[in-house]
Amino acid sequence: MNAFTRCLAHHFPDYHKNQVELLAMMVYVLLSAKDVRHAALAERWPGDRLTTSLIRRIERFFDHHPICPADLARVVLTLLPDPRQREFVLDRTNWKLGKQDVNILVLAVIWQGVAVPILFEFLDHQGNSSTPTRLLMIDDILNLLDCQDVKTLYADREFIGEDWIMGLAERGIPLTVRLRKDTRIDGLPAMDWLTDLHPQAKGLLLDDVEVYGFPMQVMMTWTTGGEALLVASNALPAHKILNGYRKRWKVECLFRALKSKGFKFEQTHMTLQDHLERLFCLLTLAYVWCLLVGLQEECRIKKHGRRACSIITMGLRKLVRLLSRRNSQRAAQLRRLIGLLIPSQT
Repeated sequence: MNAFTRCLAHHFPDYHKNQVELLAMMVYVLLSAKDVRHAALAERWPGDRLTTSLIRRIERFFDHHPICPADLARVVLTLLPDPRQREFVLDRTNWKLGKQDVNILVLAVIWQGVAVPILFEFLDHQGNSSTPTRLLMIDDILNLLDCQDVKTLYADREFIGEDWIMGLAERGIPLTVRLRKDTRIDGLPAMDWLTDLHPQAKGLLLDDVEVYGFPMQVMMTWTTGGEALLVASNALPAHKILNGYRKRWKVECLFRALKSKGFKFEQTHMTLQDHLERLFCLLTLAYVWCLLVGLQEECRIKKHGRRACSIITMGLRKLVRLLSRRNSQRAAQLRRLIGLLIPSQT
């Protein structure tokens, strides 16, 4: 734990020593438990303290710890350097906790083929996010990156509208977005374009057409299920839009890893927004470590060419084994994996 604490102290130099030590321990028990509930975290806490005492300490972490999304975004970008332009995905995940809706807007960066959360916002309402909320998140990421570092932002049909696209254009952020079938392209409804698609043709490519008042390239086709698939971009040529837009699916893999396939985020009983924000920060830190560890692990490739297990799953399994069964050999392995959180190693 001392090595891990020293590593986190490097990333959070403004935090008090006790705050860094508590943060390190929370990541430790979160990975060991693969669960976000207070009782499950307390069960994994080393030492002989009473469970009720440990639960109270965990509650104090969520009440007062200074960790925040802006600090985590800086750490993530430091640990995941990329000499190329970065690709981002914007999406929401939501569930119900009793009668209360938990609705989170997440901006993720794609790194080594994996979507990693950068910034997030808990919405105090059901349904879609508003344009001002999204643009505020874009302004926050531009405090850490230059717009020229952004290749494109992938987004689904929720993230459309002239004000939204204009706001991105003013900030120099290219967009690749799926359109609704009633969107007007060069003044005509998108479905009018699709009706002219030849039955044997795979799709229709449109260059320099007007979408929401802006010149964009558009790819139009039908899915195997018979649904219209319309994607517009001012970052990619029309023939590359579909392959690029497929990367948006990686954010769904991120949500599964944080929830049912990994840390059971949706099982938390906390409802206060600042508590949930600290929990999401904690999950992000653990997720990034799993990513860095998983890239070191060998994984069997199935016949269809995909991995038998995701990178995050491989990293999580490795860390759980090392944290749950400690001996001198495993301790040495763990120190090596802690070293992955030193920026020079990534």
